[in-house]
Amino acid sequence: DLSLLRFISAELTRGYFLEHNEAKYTERRERVYTCMRIPKELEKLMFFGIFLCLDAFLYVFTLLPLRVFLAMFRFITLPCYGLRDRRLLQPAQVCDILKGVILVICYFMMHYVDYSMMYHLIRGQSVIKLYIIYNMLEVADRLFSSFGQDILDALYWTATEPKERKRAHIGVIPHFFMAVLYVFLHAILIMVQATTLNVAFNSHNKSLLTIMMSNNFVEIKGSVFKKFEKNNLFQMSNSDIKERFTNYVLLLIVCLRNMEQFSWNPDHLWVLFPDVCMVVASEIAVDIVKHAFITKFNDITADVYSEYRASLAFDLVSSRQKNAYTDYSDSVSRRMGFIPLPLAVLLIRVVTSSIKVQGVLAYVCVVLFYCGLISLKVLNSIVLLGKSCQYVKEAKMEEKLFNPVLTATPGKPAGKQQSMFKSTQGVSTDENGSTSVTNQPVHQKENTPSLLVTSNSDQFLTTPDGEEKAISQDSSELKHRSSKKDLLEIDRFTICGNRID
Repeated sequence: DLSLLRFISAELTRGYFLEHNEAKYTERRERVYTCMRIPKELEKLMFFGIFLCLDAFLYVFTLLPLRVFLAMFRFITLPCYGLRDRRLLQPAQVCDILKGVILVICYFMMHYVDYSMMYHLIRGQSVIKLYIIYNMLEVADRLFSSFGQDILDALYWTATEPKERKRAHIGVIPHFFMAVLYVFLHAILIMVQATTLNVAFNSHNKSLLTIMMSNNFVEIKGSVFKKFEKNNLFQMSNSDIKERFTNYVLLLIVCLRNMEQFSWNPDHLWVLFPDVCMVVASEIAVDIVKHAFITKFNDITADVYSEYRASLAFDLVSSRQKNAYTDYSDSVSRRMGFIPLPLAVLLIRVVTSSIKVQGVLAYVCVVLFYCGLISLKVLNSIVLLGKSCQYVKEAKMEEKLFNPVLTATPGKPAGKQQSMFKSTQGVSTDENGSTSVTNQPVHQKENTPSLLVTSNSDQFLTTPDGEEKAISQDSSELKHRSSKKDLLEIDRFTICGNRID
């Protein structure tokens, strides 16, 4: 009997049972819980990564000058000991001297760049033009960071390559001039970024600062609705760590310049404090929202950030081994795209121009400040090393420190078994086939267990199709393990979030 009253009665009394679709609603609830966990897990990763960047940054000011002094002392006193070694200097000492010379040359070159003229030139531009300039500077900074470490690595390898090898390079001096030019140009670029941010802080209506902060929220639109895999999210996390640390240094430079203009009046610091907090808060909020929705749309759990943290910790622990392939500061540069030399040159330039050292007491204060920096560096390194050992142990990655490096014979392609071991034992190769610097070949072990924490979030396969077909003929466990690309294989940082195939 169809009637209006019967239809209304059915609409008012109609029921349904959610338990009939229990799996769906349980999944929805877990997604909500994951989004709630993201801020905590992400900030733990950011906190650890920022202190890693701080450790690499303090190394330039504290231990690098001492290491350069020791290397120069060995070079000067070498005739007293005789040429018992085939090398005049160890490779690490050569790299330290090159870093120190590049730092000194670029510092003196920066004296020819007038900060005040640059400030007034940027201040005279319109707001919309400054907004466009700031976006262009961000893109240029990423491009410089991506290519800059390759230039420095090429210089270090050219200077330390064994002499008996066939000459396949243009020489140390051309590479050295390329490195000096890169560090100088990158330092100028960061100076323009800091100057633009300083203009935004000193504008009367704060419109430029608001527009620059809104640019962070545009980043959400460009990344949230893209498909992300576990490895790509690792790249983005490293990029965010580097970006946040760089912003902290830029804010420090802005505060130093403003305090100098107001004769170091502490009252002016409280005027800058709200704007600094606003910039930092917007950066944190954007990162949280971005990562929360990326993990939601790609079904990635919050536990993946503990794996990222363990991978960063592995770099630190492996660099402390006796036969380490690289210095830790270079490892951070490759992993995060953070190159401390240009930023250090700019900070030294700003500090020396803002603070005048006159009198014996001033020099005593400088020495005490330097001793304090060394103490901070040593304390930070000890704490980071202890935490890193803890994270590596929790992730069951200790065996990876003692795995052999398996490489294919030159001129012969790697077989099925080698292709599987390349993923499970962490032999990372870049596009040119060179072995990654983050792996440590020491003692051989057989039947190494799974090294990274297994996560349900790792659902995207990044192995090429041909390799998948070859592995599919073996056991299902080896196929599952070898079809995933190890996080430790990502030692070449690229800012853009493209696929890693």
